Amino acid sequence: MASGLHMTAPICLVENNNMQLSVNQTAVQILEGISQPVVVVAIVGLYRTGKSYLMNRLAGQNRGFPLGSTVQSKTKGIWMWCVPHPCKPNHTLVLLDTEGLGDVEKGDPKNDSWIFALAVLLCSTFVYNSMGTINHQALEQLHYVTELTKLIRAQSFPEKDGAEDSTEFVSFFFPHFIWAVWDFTLELKLNDHPITEDEYLENALKLMGGNNSRIQASNLLRECIRHFFPKRKSDIENIPEHQLGPKFLTQAKNFCSYILTQARTKTLREGVTVTGNRLKTLVVTYVDAINTGAVPCLENAMKTLAANHYSEQMSQRLALPTDTLQELLDVHADCEKEAIEVFMNHSFKDDKQEFQKSLVVMFIKDKKEHFLQQNEEASLKYCQSRLDEMSQVLRESISAGTFSVPGGYKLYREAKESIEWKYSQIPRKGVKANEVLQSFLQSQASIEESIWQADKALTDGEKAIAEEWVSKEAAEREQEMLKQKLLEQQQHMEAQEKTLQENIDQLKEKLENERENLIKEQNMILEHKLKVQKDLLNEGFREKSESMDAEIKKLKSRLAATEKNTTSWFTQAVEGFGRDVLKIVTAPIRFVDRISLNQIDV
Repeated sequence: MASGLHMTAPICLVENNNMQLSVNQTAVQILEGISQPVVVVAIVGLYRTGKSYLMNRLAGQNRGFPLGSTVQSKTKGIWMWCVPHPCKPNHTLVLLDTEGLGDVEKGDPKNDSWIFALAVLLCSTFVYNSMGTINHQALEQLHYVTELTKLIRAQSFPEKDGAEDSTEFVSFFFPHFIWAVWDFTLELKLNDHPITEDEYLENALKLMGGNNSRIQASNLLRECIRHFFPKRKSDIENIPEHQLGPKFLTQAKNFCSYILTQARTKTLREGVTVTGNRLKTLVVTYVDAINTGAVPCLENAMKTLAANHYSEQMSQRLALPTDTLQELLDVHADCEKEAIEVFMNHSFKDDKQEFQKSLVVMFIKDKKEHFLQQNEEASLKYCQSRLDEMSQVLRESISAGTFSVPGGYKLYREAKESIEWKYSQIPRKGVKANEVLQSFLQSQASIEESIWQADKALTDGEKAIAEEWVSKEAAEREQEMLKQKLLEQQQHMEAQEKTLQENIDQLKEKLENERENLIKEQNMILEHKLKVQKDLLNEGFREKSESMDAEIKKLKSRLAATEKNTTSWFTQAVEGFGRDVLKIVTAPIRFVDRISLNQIDV
């Protein structure tokens, strides 16, 4: 595992306290340290059905996740165990054991639905564990599947009718579904003919005939499983009644072997890999959404990934205070470019670039501003501290009357100029260096005047020259401050233009690639719809099969439009995005709103 992390036992990832979910910060720190891709296997099922036993075997251990021998659920929330993947080099296997569903001691049954939904969202392989045969009662216990469209969204802005096609979820993130069945006597036969475990599952998912409400509800569940989990497998654990005998142990070994060799790396969409650190972001984002009463949104999680990447990289690369504003803006530009790339690689269904525009606002108005302020505060604190040290002797001399003697003004000037020179030699003072110095010199103006006025060694003419010199220095300081602020404003404007161009360049590249991906995904959805329609027809549900014709025609029309209308769609998307982002990045600059070159003697 990356960073030398090694977990000898599982730890709670999502705590469930009084129906309130929270993320365990120790578990978050563990995930943050995993830079490798992760294979995430989650197991869900009724309490006391052997879930923890299977997960311990996957971890290569006999113990770890607590095994329940009472009528109470031993696992609360979601527990995590990260181990080096035994079959995939440079990968980490993340095992998620969930609290038992249907625990009678729970006060709110909806809590089970959220645990179920979180397991689906976080894993790449989803194991549903149950006791007994896959019959009507077993399917009813899996009713949480029918609630997934209410609990999860692919985007923040669903279609106008408020619904999202369930097959859209499939193309984005839904995991491989495995139904593990513990059974004492099950014989795999159908109509007296031997069948495989997978055929057993598919037969159980066939729709039932009839129109009463119970059959319709049961068929809805079967349809949801078929829609959400196009890749399915069944595993039957035949258990001798008296003990876990050799046959069972062999079957358990086969189950683990299948999971370890076939479970895929967690991805957010095809080709985009999730690391432990990114999995942490997903966990935190989804739990926060649940606790605030919102619907966990996949696209919001992608935006959070990009924003977090920006903040993390800025914190790592910046040594505050930076020597110049330009140094910070250069680091910002690099980090912003990378963050946009992260977002582009992970985002989907951002047809109107709403999330990308929101990301720009997050950078320009919030996170970038935060680092600018931190940089200024660090520079101000450092410069003020060093200048206070250097001027300590000067302040003490003034208090002691050292300069209140004939020739005192010359001594004062020498002391002040010595401080200015020493201050100029300090490296990396930062963006507030000049401002702090000018403030110090301004504070000395009245003191300097009183010293030359009291210096009896000076003639009236020399005093007039001293007054003129001090006035000239003050004017030069003001000019210097204006020049610096004008330069900073120009640097901000150039950085904003660079932000706009970077966003447009990456959007162009994304749109060029996305058309191919969109056609591929639409073909995949169409293929899945046609298969579902064919299955319905073969099972004798002609009316249901025919009712899908409108959906399929709509998909075919959308696919044809995607293949045909490319130039106008591409141009409209880029131009519209450019206009909107331009409004964001040309907002008033924080330093100087109005400076004319005529004001500055250049």
